[in-house]
Amino acid sequence: MERSLSMELVRVTEAAALASARWMGRGNKDAADKAATEAMRDVFDTVPMKGTVVIGEGEMDEAPMLYIGEKLGNGYGPRVDVAVDPLEGTNIVANGQWNALAVIAIADKGNLLHAPDMYMDKIAVGREAVGKIDIDAPVIDNLQAVAKAKNKEIDDLVVAILNRERHRQYINEIREAGARIKLMSDGDVAAAINTAFEDTGVDMLLGSGGAPEGVLAAVALKCLGGEIQGKLLPQNEEELIRCEKMGIEQINRVLTMDDLVQGDDAIFAATGVTDGELLKGVQYKGARGTTQSVVMRAKSGTVRFIDGTHLLSKKPDLVIK
Repeated sequence: MERSLSMELVRVTEAAALASARWMGRGNKDAADKAATEAMRDVFDTVPMKGTVVIGEGEMDEAPMLYIGEKLGNGYGPRVDVAVDPLEGTNIVANGQWNALAVIAIADKGNLLHAPDMYMDKIAVGREAVGKIDIDAPVIDNLQAVAKAKNKEIDDLVVAILNRERHRQYINEIREAGARIKLMSDGDVAAAINTAFEDTGVDMLLGSGGAPEGVLAAVALKCLGGEIQGKLLPQNEEELIRCEKMGIEQINRVLTMDDLVQGDDAIFAATGVTDGELLKGVQYKGARGTTQSVVMRAKSGTVRFIDGTHLLSKKPDLVIK
């Protein structure tokens, strides 16, 4: 892949963030998601690549754009798999909460898992604890392993977990072990990324969330030297059939980093829509908007934080052709 794609992808996530942030706190998650999706799709037309959506807004008959199988880019450049979440945290934006992101990940064609839209059990950590976790191990074992790897006591650890009734047992075990918990309303991609940055204060992600989001998190952690493991959790016969159609035969096996994203190169980009531990959200002042983004590449290990100031009057529909 061309290294210049990194900056091109930031332009795409910036546009989605700027469009959706106008809906922050207005209680309309669908409008926020629609704004992000339309802006992201428009800017993709200017990106020099031959991309195919493998994780997107749904199947062709379910989504008008950014659907699985849709071709993206201007038709020139490398052939790549594209995973998108135009607005990771629609409820977060609607309610004016933390850690909503506009997210893109790409890898060479054929290298991203075509994850079905269902739940996935996940555990994720940053670089220091790579190789120390096991999704099949008891919670206490993983807490002890991460604490040892990071030279901490268990009661120093912070575990991010979605605030769902299905996680009640996990929450009880974490608290009984003495670790602290950061409960999230939504948005486990941001939480997975946060495990790789010391300043966020998050040591581990645990619990089930969307499988497509697991692939997005895996690309980011591949770039950051972290680790995520996952196990698909189909809820019915329809989801089992969906797994088979996508070539996933052993439903219960542990999906490692190499299963989720293959090869030695991938690019991840995200722009904050609302404020979070890692990125500031969009701010507006008159005709200007400010953004903060992160972009990273697995092949080089480079991580860049980018502050942008956008004169919105010069970007009709957030796009400069």
